[in-house]
Amino acid sequence: MTLTSRQPRDRSRTTTALGWIARTAATVALLAAAFTGTTAGAAVAAAPAAAPAAALTAAIPVADSSSSAMAAGAPAAAAAPAAAASVGGWTCPGVAVPPGYVITMFDIRGCNGYGAWFQQPVRDGIWTCGGSPIVPGYVLTNFDTKGCSGVGAWFHQLVRNGIWTCPYSPIPAGYRSTTYDARGCSGLGAWLTVRV
Repeated sequence: MTLTSRQPRDRSRTTTALGWIARTAATVALLAAAFTGTTAGAAVAAAPAAAPAAALTAAIPVADSSSSAMAAGAPAAAAAPAAAASVGGWTCPGVAVPPGYVITMFDIRGCNGYGAWFQQPVRDGIWTCGGSPIVPGYVLTNFDTKGCSGVGAWFHQLVRNGIWTCPYSPIPAGYRSTTYDARGCSGLGAWLTVRV
């Protein structure tokens, strides 16, 4: 029997790094699609916005080596029907977010490990993932570093007189920022937004 000095690999660090890389790549693809207005990818398994969270998670495509699309060398997204590219639901990175919609969930296992994003209509008082579009008339009022599966999440609210807004929040026409509070927006700082 031969003795070796090789230490066992710490796979938890490798898994964490790969997860971070996948989340970062998905965020970059999402931002690129938002800024360019392109639809580089195909949507996958669009689920209705009213479906329960457990059903939504089940609708996310995960790499499956037994699928015929994988055996043929085609990406799994290509196997999804073209009609799934409609408004809302789970999408792969690169799919443009429709006007009036925001991204509210992220699953790193979706889209063959590239990550899947869940799009739904905006409403007052909704948490969205970092990189999600900010719908006109809405402002960012809070931040959670661990939200959206570690991507980071922003709280969207309709603008109104006397609301505190976070950095990177748009200030809609007819409003201006005044007083600053360094403790606001989970420590990022916040500005009091008032009517002009």
